[in-house]
This record gives sequence, structure tokens and C-alpha cells, in this order.
Amino acid sequence: MDLRKEREINHYDKLARGWQAKVTVHPKLALLDIEAINVMRMSSYQFLYKLLKRYVPGKKVLDYGCGHGMHSIQIAKMGAKEVIGIDLSEESLKIAEERRMKYEVSNVRFTKMDAEALEFPDNFFDIVFDGGTFSSIELEKGLQEIHHILKPGGLLIGIETLGHHPLANLKRWLNKKRGVRTFWAAAHIMKMGDLGLAKKYLDLEQIHFFHFVSLLTIPLQRLPGSRAACRIANGIDKILFKIFPSLKKYAFKAVFVFSKNAKPQGD
Repeated sequence: MDLRKEREINHYDKLARGWQAKVTVHPKLALLDIEAINVMRMSSYQFLYKLLKRYVPGKKVLDYGCGHGMHSIQIAKMGAKEVIGIDLSEESLKIAEERRMKYEVSNVRFTKMDAEALEFPDNFFDIVFDGGTFSSIELEKGLQEIHHILKPGGLLIGIETLGHHPLANLKRWLNKKRGVRTFWAAAHIMKMGDLGLAKKYLDLEQIHFFHFVSLLTIPLQRLPGSRAACRIANGIDKILFKIFPSLKKYAFKAVFVFSKNAKPQGD
């Protein structure tokens, strides 16, 4: 295994151990992501989950870079036929398995696997879910693997952070200095050009952009009145994106759906 992957694994193992220690003292943190943010308070994730509830029932789903399994469990509970979560961080997978047992979900399993070298047959999954893994991998290798294991007509549904918003880039730089982000992940946050790369392997069905002004409200989640502030900021974002489409590039999050044609591409 190359040094870049070892560094990523060590980083996420360390984050997982730290997160588990905090949850042991404060159990309510189990509802938050690894950065202690309630993502379901964010309009981007609310929209993402509406898409998932529409598409995943009865389907075989791969959670591509599942981390501690927060999304895997929810996708399974939405009625997926089967969910398989993969990750290289064993510490994260331990948390994911504990979460599965806690919620008594039987249609999900977790396994250690390299996202750039998937060990599944071609045309195996109906849906691949990406919850923000692309910045931690060599994207083209990942897209090639996703193309192979998706069934014809299958979908890649995901949410990614975009790397153009100046304030988000400043926070990313600070996170890198604090060890919250690896140098690789900080340097490979998804850009608009990467969406173009994805089109080499899959067809873009839809894409939606979130959090231009509302990015400022995310750190304020726990303050009184934050829900109202978020709704107002999200409304401003919708207006701005409609009037000035070029601002979409500076969104903090993008939610997308790609599909696989029957004819292979990009090989």
C-alpha cells in the first residue's frame, strides 16, 4: 500500500478513536458527524436524503467510503434490499458495526476494502452512494471502479464539498494545520473540473448547489434562532443561484446524480 493511502488510513483511524472517546462521555454526539456537525440541519443533506428515499428502496447499494456508517444505516432503513459499506479505516468500521448492532439493522454489512480497487463483480450494484469520499482518493481510479461495478442504468448519488468558496478554503487550510484534514484531501477537494471528469465515465442526470451565503450559518447550529437563520440564508442562496448562475461554482456543497449507460465509456 502506498504512503498516501497509509496516511489517509492513519488520519481517519485517529479521528474515529477521538470521536468514539467523545461519544462515550457525551452519547448525543453519536447523532453528529465526525466533525460534530448535525448534517441533517443542512439543506444539502436534507435534499440528498429526499433523493435517496426516492431511489434506494429495493436496491442493492454500495456506501462508497462509509466511514462510521451513519449514512449506511439510514439508507438501509429507507428500504434498500442490501447495503454494503466499504472503507479502509478499521477504526471507523468498528464504529459502523457497533452502530449497525445498536439499531438492529440486518440489511447492511461493512467490510474493509480499497475504494480504488473494488472487489466486486462488474454490474453488481444498482446504486453507489458517495458521502464525500472523492477528496480522499485518486478520483479517476475511483470513477473507473464505480463504472465497472454499477449495473447498466445504475446510479451514482452523492454529495461533495466544492473547493471554490474562499471562506471554505480558509477553513480547510486551518483544518489542515490542526490535523482535521490530510494534505491530500485538502488538495483534492472536488472542483467543477472534476465534475467534467465524472462525465467521462457516467452521464450527469442532475446536480444541485447549496450553501453560498448559508455557509456562514453552519457553525451556528447550536445557537438560539439558528434554524430560522438557516432557512433565511438558504432562501437567499436559491435566489442568488437563480439570478447569478455563475455563483454556483462557489457553493459549499453539490448534490448530484449520475447514471451509467449500457455502453461502457472511458476505459
